[in-house]
Amino acid sequence: MSHDNLKVFPSVRERYDALAQAGDIEIDPAQQRLADRFDRLIHELGTTRLATKSSALGWLFSRRAPRREIIKGLYIHGEVGRGKTMLMDMFHQLVPAKRKRRAHFLDFMADVHERINAHRQALKNGETKQDDPIPPVADALAEQAWVLCFDEFTVTDIADAMILSRLFRALFQRGVVLVATSNVEPDNLYRDGLNRQLFLPFVDLLKSHVDVVNLDARTDYRLEKLNRLPVYLSPLNEDTDRLMNEAWLAATAGATVAPDSLKVKGHTVIIPQAAPHTAAARFTFADLCSKPLGAADYAAVIQHYRTIFIDAVPVLDHPRRNEAKRFIILIDMLYDHHVHLVISAAASPDELYVAKSGTEAFEFDRTASRLFEMQSEEYLATASRLEPAAAAQAAKL
Repeated sequence: MSHDNLKVFPSVRERYDALAQAGDIEIDPAQQRLADRFDRLIHELGTTRLATKSSALGWLFSRRAPRREIIKGLYIHGEVGRGKTMLMDMFHQLVPAKRKRRAHFLDFMADVHERINAHRQALKNGETKQDDPIPPVADALAEQAWVLCFDEFTVTDIADAMILSRLFRALFQRGVVLVATSNVEPDNLYRDGLNRQLFLPFVDLLKSHVDVVNLDARTDYRLEKLNRLPVYLSPLNEDTDRLMNEAWLAATAGATVAPDSLKVKGHTVIIPQAAPHTAAARFTFADLCSKPLGAADYAAVIQHYRTIFIDAVPVLDHPRRNEAKRFIILIDMLYDHHVHLVISAAASPDELYVAKSGTEAFEFDRTASRLFEMQSEEYLATASRLEPAAAAQAAKL
């Protein structure tokens, strides 16, 4: 038993079945098959660990342990909300590796670039004679994690694309085992990207070190659950707060929630509540519209988060036209990129802006119309995480 009196399940399948039995998830045969595949990988990792023990205290997970065979990891792709991240997180929690890391792929690559830049600075300062930063960076990453789990594996940046083949060849040579989730199959990574022919060796390398699995679950379970709840709540009262909190719990699906921040053109955009694993973020109206934010800031949020909560939108008038203007821009961008919006407001959309003069009064008619449409079944059916190409485009706005 764990310290919180919850049973510790020894396998991904047992943990999955327990959640289904408790009514927290619905049983899906495709998810069950993936759970079994994760358990086989855990067994392979454990078997290799035992086979390479050098002493009673020796682990394969020790950096000095020899690698006797290549263990193929997993690359799981499929549409949004099918349970890829949930199952990978179960695997990460259960795999008995002391050196393991779970990261969003974009965060990992940001870390890699920082390490490369630090090495180049050390070379410039005469602190190292190693011209090539890839081997020492790979050494440090492999020492940190033998089992490496990535969520949202996607490649949209040419700088990432150009180093992936060399970096991962070095990591695989050091025995790193990769597990990744993605919305696209490996052959479609960096599709239509600049100089993609230079990226293709990485695709071949990747497929030789992972088993590719298509999680063809029947529906977007997270969105299905969220769609049962209201997405525009008014007026502002305790019942509205309660329903917003229920919807937030559904959107985050038990994921860790913590503040986040994004660097945008030299300044920082704060996300008060963020669940990167489910691409959900929560703000107040003041967080987004009372601060001097603009389209580039909203685009950065959209690039990382596909379900946006906005609490406590007030009734706006002419003295608050700057906030109204930002709100207009924000809703336009959320609408254009099919972001799933959950909002609490003091009034219905057509009663949120009460001034009768000024350009904001005219423009807010479109905002109200879009807020109504964003509650429709048709809009909610299309709301999903941003595809890589759209993410790249949003980042350029």
